[in-house]
Amino acid sequence: MGFFQLHPNIRIRIVTSFLTRVVGTMIFPFMAIYFSDKLGQALAGFLLFMSIIAQILTSFYGGYIADRWGRKKVLVYGQLIQCGAFSIMALANSPLLDSAWLTFAMMLVQSASNGLINPAADAMLIDVSTKENRTFMYSISYWASNLSIAIGSVFGGLYFATHRFELLLILTLIGVFTWALTQFFMQESYQPSCSQRELPKGSRLLSDLVVSYRQVLRDRRFLLYSLGGLFIFALEFQTSNYIAVRLSQEFIPQTLHLFDWFSIQITGIKVFSLIQLENTLLVVGLSLFVTRLIGKARPATAMYLGALLYIGGYAITTYSNTLWVIILTMFLATVGELMHIPTRQTYLAEIVRDDARSSYMAVNGLVLQGAKLSGAIGISLGAILPSYAMALLFAGLGVCGLLLVRIVVRELEQSGHTTSAPALHG
Repeated sequence: MGFFQLHPNIRIRIVTSFLTRVVGTMIFPFMAIYFSDKLGQALAGFLLFMSIIAQILTSFYGGYIADRWGRKKVLVYGQLIQCGAFSIMALANSPLLDSAWLTFAMMLVQSASNGLINPAADAMLIDVSTKENRTFMYSISYWASNLSIAIGSVFGGLYFATHRFELLLILTLIGVFTWALTQFFMQESYQPSCSQRELPKGSRLLSDLVVSYRQVLRDRRFLLYSLGGLFIFALEFQTSNYIAVRLSQEFIPQTLHLFDWFSIQITGIKVFSLIQLENTLLVVGLSLFVTRLIGKARPATAMYLGALLYIGGYAITTYSNTLWVIILTMFLATVGELMHIPTRQTYLAEIVRDDARSSYMAVNGLVLQGAKLSGAIGISLGAILPSYAMALLFAGLGVCGLLLVRIVVRELEQSGHTTSAPALHG
């Protein structure tokens, strides 16, 4: 299996997501600094919180209508809205105008458009993929995502403060390019029945939307799988939260010598930066290798082993203050991440109902938001509990998550809905 053997929709989505993320990462992670400078730190935090809420709320509506209109129509409308938001953001940061409030308003619109786009796009990937190529598809997508973030982070740090208008202009052009590819080259992957296509009017729309998601939330298998994923992914979000704070406070600075002509002092903050860089480089460098390595393995075995490496690596990193141990455990955690995430996504595709895939993917998006929230909670708990207790807590949380996932996978296997070993060798 190679990239060009994937369905055209998949190739378009991976390419356009890569381009959008490269430039988007040069801009949006730095918006906290922008709004803090322009409007004050307290207000900046509230505004960014509002943009997250906007994306969560519209994702439910986006998932709902994508199961009634089809994926392509929602993607086209969402990307048109996004293009408009990007262009007005560029104007609000141009030589003609400097408006932080207009920038925020358009960032809110952009977040809402993401909420429309993401469930439809995730469902579309499931629609056009097969059991045999999903693990490969998700591995390529994950690799491209991390590569784009790595590139965007570097150039964003260099150019956001001085060339914000130019970056937003480039993002607008990429948005137009993405819309054009979707409109003229992407194929519709889901045709709902005629009775599904008409949306109810007024209050009936809200009640129908609630009924639609109530059915998703009654799916015990899906809820267990999502909760298990939340518990496992919560560990990674401790890196930029609790682990970063702990290292800055507990890691004893030391000087590393390279022969007699070079030395560098390593502090806790530098160790944090080092493991962030290590994780990014390993994901970019090893993704395809690990994907091929697990290609002939039973997907469940690869997922379980990956989760154990992931959980163990992050749990030890939560406690250790020994440099080489931290570097080694981050290596193990990253390899586990590369084994676990693509196979997890493959099983998720087996769990969701065919006629409500977008709605399921909208709810699944809450897993990431919940994991982010756990990162903030970890900082507060770390002020009360010692590091060894935090390590045990995170390890226990991860193991509980893995057990929940295992329950669901065993039920799938017993019911005959098993995921076959992916064909990954090109």
